[in-house]
Amino acid sequence: MNELIGLLVKQLGVKDNQATGGAGLLFKLAQEKLGADDFGKVASSLGGVQDLIKAAPAEGGAAKMLGGLASMLGGGKAGQAAGGVAALAQLASGFSKLGLDKAMIAKFVPVILSFAQSKGGDVVKTLLQKALSGV
Repeated sequence: MNELIGLLVKQLGVKDNQATGGAGLLFKLAQEKLGADDFGKVASSLGGVQDLIKAAPAEGGAAKMLGGLASMLGGGKAGQAAGGVAALAQLASGFSKLGLDKAMIAKFVPVILSFAQSKGGDVVKTLLQKALSGV
């Protein structure tokens, strides 16, 4: 994962800890959205993903409450909408803890997707793209 962190630092002008934490937040979201089998494909292709997830900042109170609301609403349209809002709130909160503006989330995603494609091919990129759509 040092290669990905280096790309984020170079292309986005962030610090190492910001790159590590931001990537970890995005991979954590992907893990939550994809499920064990699909995320297992991502993790095995990219190696070190779990370390990035562990380095991600912990969820804040408001983001946690929105996540709880989404799970209570279930899988219908309301639950999906609340889940999307909760995911964005979690990302924004985490990026803020790293000293990054929420606009940086959209800048991290294409770098991560490009890296995923270079290491894991179209399958891994497509899985991550699916999980991170709407971010």
